[in-house]
Amino acid sequence: MFTGSFISLMKQIMGDEFGFIRGIYYKTALMNVIWALNNAQKPISHPENQKIISAAFSQIISAGLSPDTQLVITSSSSGSIVAAQTACYMAERNRNNIYLSKPFHLVLGASMISPESELFKQLISYQEEGAIGTILHEEVQDEGDTSAGVGGSSILEAYTNAFGLMFPLFSRKYNGPSFLNTHPENGHIHRKRSKTVQKAIDYIEIILIRNKLAGDHYREIAEITLKN
Repeated sequence: MFTGSFISLMKQIMGDEFGFIRGIYYKTALMNVIWALNNAQKPISHPENQKIISAAFSQIISAGLSPDTQLVITSSSSGSIVAAQTACYMAERNRNNIYLSKPFHLVLGASMISPESELFKQLISYQEEGAIGTILHEEVQDEGDTSAGVGGSSILEAYTNAFGLMFPLFSRKYNGPSFLNTHPENGHIHRKRSKTVQKAIDYIEIILIRNKLAGDHYREIAEITLKN
């Protein structure tokens, strides 16, 4: 889930080379979070039957990618689960380089995915096989964001974590403020940062400038854009 600031900046930098996945989510944020909590632990067995995953994959493929395209799948918050599941599906479907001739990169920002989950371990496995290139995960988490890794290694753990985040008074694991607190100064850092232009700038600096995932050309454009 991205803010308008991030999308606007990426459009300025990459133009038509930047695409935004649209129309695949539920209409309410609650339903999207529930879907993410239910699917954060392991790769979906039949992703082609999951509307969200198949629709995301179809939008990527229908963008007219050439075999030598350097694809970077970028995500944030609950969208990191969609990106991770789609990446697993893409890695499987592209085993014979049907769509892409080079590994694609994956960015899991402000992520609900636990490094201990089967889902994350599968992504690393695909990386070791050469299907996925760079995976940015720790680098794009906000310091102090207690929602990072909330999906856990089991669905029970995911919902236990989610309850603790929302009601830290009843949790031994989490402290306040509550994840439900959206106050611009005193609210939860995940909610505060998601609304700022600075987060978009930091995100782009890590992805395009520091790690150069889209190559030197877009690194240079990003540097100029952010300076202005």
